[in-house]
Amino acid sequence: MVRTKERGKIAVIGAGPGGLATAMLLAARGYDVQVYEKQAVVGGRSGLLQLGDYRFDRGATFLMMPQILEEIFAAAGRSLSEELEIRELESLYSLHFGDTVFSPSRNLEDTAAQIAQLFPGDEDGYKRFMRDEEAKFERIMPLLQRPFASLRDYLKMDVLRALPVLHAHESVYRRLSRYFKDERLRLSFTFQAKYLGMSPWECPGTFTILSFIEHKYGLYHPIGGVNRIFTAMARIIRELGGQVHTSCAVKQILVKNRKAVGVLLDNGERIEADHVVINADFASAMNHLFEPGLLRKYAPQKLEQKRYSLSTAMLYLGVDGTVDLPHHSVHFANDYRRNVEEMTRLKTASADPSIYVHNPSVLDPTLAPAGKTALYTLMPVPNLTGSIDWERDRERMQAAMMERLEQIPELSGLSRRVEEALFFTPLDWQNRLDVHQGATFNLAHNLGQMMAFRPHNRFEEIDRVWLVGGGTHPGSGLPTIFESARITSRLLEEEDLRLRDRGHRIKAAVETGRTP
Repeated sequence: MVRTKERGKIAVIGAGPGGLATAMLLAARGYDVQVYEKQAVVGGRSGLLQLGDYRFDRGATFLMMPQILEEIFAAAGRSLSEELEIRELESLYSLHFGDTVFSPSRNLEDTAAQIAQLFPGDEDGYKRFMRDEEAKFERIMPLLQRPFASLRDYLKMDVLRALPVLHAHESVYRRLSRYFKDERLRLSFTFQAKYLGMSPWECPGTFTILSFIEHKYGLYHPIGGVNRIFTAMARIIRELGGQVHTSCAVKQILVKNRKAVGVLLDNGERIEADHVVINADFASAMNHLFEPGLLRKYAPQKLEQKRYSLSTAMLYLGVDGTVDLPHHSVHFANDYRRNVEEMTRLKTASADPSIYVHNPSVLDPTLAPAGKTALYTLMPVPNLTGSIDWERDRERMQAAMMERLEQIPELSGLSRRVEEALFFTPLDWQNRLDVHQGATFNLAHNLGQMMAFRPHNRFEEIDRVWLVGGGTHPGSGLPTIFESARITSRLLEEEDLRLRDRGHRIKAAVETGRTP
């Protein structure tokens, strides 16, 4: 689209997935888009991490529903397949319960046959689950594609139609217990609650759709890592005439008469803007980007009353040699429920933790030198409201994580093969990436923080400020963050058109002497 004088200037704070997707969509609509990112690389908590010759995704490694990305790229006049090479995984992941390993795929019959072999009698429950969840997904998806600005939005027909299948007052675990008798199989479909930073015994049953989405639509890997999506978006923004400023932090949003008029950069430069889009961590943005005392609903004391997700301890390892594990593997604690309760309710370190291992080098040769492995490992842990002193106990927790990894047969002797290593804790998430309380998955997704009760895409407190990302509706996780970008960009443009039309009417009235 040709940029015109009528199209405004947009300042986007943060080059995370939501900020970049919003910026790309608005740039394609002719806006002058300026993205400001504090870090040296784009992608936010999902950006590229490089250690020597090894490359890692810092955060998100599961790519689901690439069709959403295809639509976003198409809306910007680009083809996703021409911008990135994306491969589907044959198996979703391997799930390890001691000696039992379950490796489902999105082939319904193959997965049912594997369930019949490993968990006899539950194969019919699996097929029933997939049928029920497909009907549920079709009703829930429209709710993730539109804004929820007030309680009146709950009275709309799409909500009333979805209400019977939302299962919001049941937990994910309880819902899955209706389909599966074997505890290990229940856990195979409930561990996805961790994507939301919650316990499956507390997470609303609505979110059983997460495991359904994986089994129905598959998992994918962009060659070069998930971070390549965001470098592609940044490149397209520039091609469309926008700019992405890295190593360029925003100090404050400039407000006049409760309306955003621009941003103040850390270097003292004042940037005028017609709209400001916040893609920074929600609570950190509320605490630091506005003049003290300006916010009411999201004042600091009120933010502390909200519930935040659990966190993650990360160990990124450049390993000499190959690793005989699939692309994704989850290694469950012997007592998984106790492990989850320790993380989420007691907020202590688990003596027997679960751990996730990402081994993309089995598919992607670009991440490590030939014959070597870029190994990403994640251990869910409490956020910074927990009892772990990460500054004092850093070395002990890193050693415990490495010990847990070496308990995996395929990783025995791993520490002797490590050439590069970085341990990243909840304290690092907070201090280095401005993630409030180190809550990697942002605000929790309990009933009081979903849909209309989650921060709105159109910011409630200051005019011409917009929110995007995991801290706003519809929530965390890449597919929903991309949906938040579509919602926010659409709302912003609609508001802009309304204001512009109103300005034209006033101007015409003045010129003709009529009362506007």
